[in-house]
Amino acid sequence: MQALGNKKVLLGITGGIAAYKSAELVRLLTKAGAEVRVVMTASAQKFVQPLTYQALSGHRVYLDLFDAEAESAMDHIELARWCDLLLVAPASADFLGKMNAGYADNLLLTLCLASKQSVAVAPAMNQQMFANPATQENIKQLAAKNVLLWGPAEGEQACGDVGPGRMLEAQQLCDKVLQHLSPGRLAGVKLLLTAGPTREAIDPVRYISNRSSGKMGYAIATAAFEQGASVTLVSGPVALTAPGGVNLIAVESAQQMHDAVLQRAADSDVFVACAAVSDYRVDQAAAQKIKKSSDKLSLRLVLNTDILAAVSALEQRPFCVGFAAETQDVEGYALDKLKQKNLDMIAANQVGAGNSGFETDFNQLEVFWRDGRHAIAHASKTEVAKQLIDLIAERYTCARS
Repeated sequence: MQALGNKKVLLGITGGIAAYKSAELVRLLTKAGAEVRVVMTASAQKFVQPLTYQALSGHRVYLDLFDAEAESAMDHIELARWCDLLLVAPASADFLGKMNAGYADNLLLTLCLASKQSVAVAPAMNQQMFANPATQENIKQLAAKNVLLWGPAEGEQACGDVGPGRMLEAQQLCDKVLQHLSPGRLAGVKLLLTAGPTREAIDPVRYISNRSSGKMGYAIATAAFEQGASVTLVSGPVALTAPGGVNLIAVESAQQMHDAVLQRAADSDVFVACAAVSDYRVDQAAAQKIKKSSDKLSLRLVLNTDILAAVSALEQRPFCVGFAAETQDVEGYALDKLKQKNLDMIAANQVGAGNSGFETDFNQLEVFWRDGRHAIAHASKTEVAKQLIDLIAERYTCARS
């Protein structure tokens, strides 16, 4: 069965260059099995012709509150009742202001007022318009009225400016519709996740770290969110953009990561320790830059607290999933960690050789639990993450039953 089979999406399109993305959104939603009806404002028709959306959706496009032909087919009240979700994408600054004020001077605004179903908006506008206090107040008040705010993203805009205000890409919006209308296997689950490396200061300009890029952890955060989880990502320093919909907690050292995790672990259902946490830190970091003074320099290192072991030892602990990145005897070390740290699952991989593990876009895992194992074949970290989250969801459900 298609992911959005039997779901009905009413897509509202307002005036803005981002309207071209909505054509792809209609295609993706339809491909996922949704029945899509499109409503356009007069301004939207200046950017894309209604015929485009009619061809992609397979239905006539609704344009005018007083269109006799449209009214005879499905009036605005029936159209509002028909849908499972009303999504306005793009939602211009003008539309958001009118929507917040309760205006109903066009068909789309009327539908927003008449709908008892969820209403979502995907803002799209110039970055300065988005930053304007009036727009920010409108967005704040719409959120308080339970309107779902999807975006905007940051980046280069059609006008040449760079900043927040870009409409989310069509695939991102399709994913949000999917998550909203078809809750995943982790719906309602609070998932706490660590990712990336940690840095242990030597002095104000130097540190000890490792080769972790954070890509695997960020892919897991995205996959968990797509399966309906409420995700908190505690991340070390990485050159990655935080996944949409995920609560990001940025940290640097192992101690900071430990503190951030332990503050939230007891209130989490699942904990996935994907970060490459430094085992040791410098006993006393220098307050000033260490100057070169001899051929050798000795650093005294002390052991960091094991974050995963600390969480697993909690009286009310979450379902604990560890990671084991090894260069040899992967299975042996993984099974030892599974037992010694009293984990529910551990995902192990070999690093340091081949196109897998650190500093690549690919990975492969051997996943172990007390009475079983499962291999995830070499693939992109995005695909590996999806398979791992499916496995975690399955084992978590078994543990609760």
